[in-house]
Amino acid sequence: MQFVTELFSFVAIVVIGLLPIANPFSTAPVFLAVSSNLDTKSKYKLLKLTCIYMFCILIVFLLAGALILSFFGISVSALRIAGGLIITVLGFRMLFPSNSPEHETSHITTYEQAKGLAFTPLAMPMLSGPGSIAVIISMAAEISEKQGFLVRTAGYFVVGLGILLTVIICWLVLRSSTKVIKILGPTGIDALTRIMGFILICIGVEFTVSGIKGFF
Repeated sequence: MQFVTELFSFVAIVVIGLLPIANPFSTAPVFLAVSSNLDTKSKYKLLKLTCIYMFCILIVFLLAGALILSFFGISVSALRIAGGLIITVLGFRMLFPSNSPEHETSHITTYEQAKGLAFTPLAMPMLSGPGSIAVIISMAAEISEKQGFLVRTAGYFVVGLGILLTVIICWLVLRSSTKVIKILGPTGIDALTRIMGFILICIGVEFTVSGIKGFF
């Protein structure tokens, strides 16, 4: 029972770290714009492909994150600081959004036309952008420092499970995006994005401070 509780808590930490960055609520309007002329079946196929791309992107960086750091000679502390700064900047952009124009989307009428947008911009950079990748690489680096093959394997499994759960939550939000937009409205979406931006700033500061401490 204690093992299950600890596993749940570790997975929850991963989800809490990723979900505000992925922010499926802010992706919902873009998904609706892209799929507005598609039938329900095509919308679900597009959403499924987007989530598969998101999962694959984050898993690749989880498994190859330590190798990337080793190849470029990047320390964990430097990564934490860089990741923290990136997350903080993203948080400020969400908390204080610029008055830039809406994403322009072409006239999409078939799934074949829409599926090219599943990777960009839906999966990357919206759901699994630089902030999410920085968090995952940082987690991968910490796991690689652990002693023992079983401990490292368990660490990768927990983070992978957290990624999967985050993807499922994003899928659920985007699947019901029409209802979500109607319920929250533009004001609600803006408020929720700002709240998640504030959470990101807190996470980014924590990452940066942790990295600075690591140097000393």
